[in-house]
Amino acid sequence: MAGLPGHARGAAALAPANSGVALDVPAPASGPATCRSGGTPADPATRAGEQSLGLRTDRGRVTQAWDYVSATLVRNVLARAGIPPAPERAASSWRSFLRQHGNTILACDFFTVDTVWLRRLYGLFFVSIGTRRIEYVACTRNPDTAWMTQQARNLLMDLDDRGKRPRFLIHDRDRKFSRAFDAIFGGEGSAIVRSPIQAPNANAHAERWVGSVRRECLDRLLIFGRHQLVHVLRVYIRHFNQERPHRALDLRAPDRGSETNPSPTAPVHRPQVRRRDLLGGLLHEYEAA
Repeated sequence: MAGLPGHARGAAALAPANSGVALDVPAPASGPATCRSGGTPADPATRAGEQSLGLRTDRGRVTQAWDYVSATLVRNVLARAGIPPAPERAASSWRSFLRQHGNTILACDFFTVDTVWLRRLYGLFFVSIGTRRIEYVACTRNPDTAWMTQQARNLLMDLDDRGKRPRFLIHDRDRKFSRAFDAIFGGEGSAIVRSPIQAPNANAHAERWVGSVRRECLDRLLIFGRHQLVHVLRVYIRHFNQERPHRALDLRAPDRGSETNPSPTAPVHRPQVRRRDLLGGLLHEYEAA
């Protein structure tokens, strides 16, 4: 035992005589040794409890607090406590990100409209995630970089007049969203968030509005040119922001999100209801006479 490494006598014997270096070798721990493979056999109830916690019963019972703890036990305990793995604790989901910053997030996207003369028009729109409000829309036949940057400036000027400043802008990886377009928002302190490739659900609010404007308006009309499309979109957006109910806003319109519903105990009268038709009767709005 004198020549075995790890023993106090062996360390003193192997140390050079003229080195002058003092070796701090801890003394062997006193007390009974830990048994990993043997140990006192456990009763069936204890063994069943250990198996439910993920303990491996073939290793024997743990006799000291600092003995081996399996990774399966740690995983089960964390899962029961609702604690995710360490790399995922600091990361937030996409849904929670949209809920926390919805009032300061804008989403933008393109939609296309084919005219009667088989010409394609491009529409660019911006929607607020928190209020579901359409903040800006523009149409063109050629969405080049100069036109895109001008629309970005127009949007920021409109938002500044209303005292709003977006912190994030979500758009896809279309080449029409150039670096100059992103630089204009970056200069105003807005961060650009690009959605993953072929992942329309990452920009679901914009995709949902495209579906709404197509089903409720554009698919029911014949568009002859850009000026007609601009007029149709202007009427529909005013209806969408001021009169159309939204389930996410408790059946309120985006511009009427702060209004409160009447009390259930309030007296109910039968007011005269007046209907107003828009776009030749395609859209209807109702109000008390």
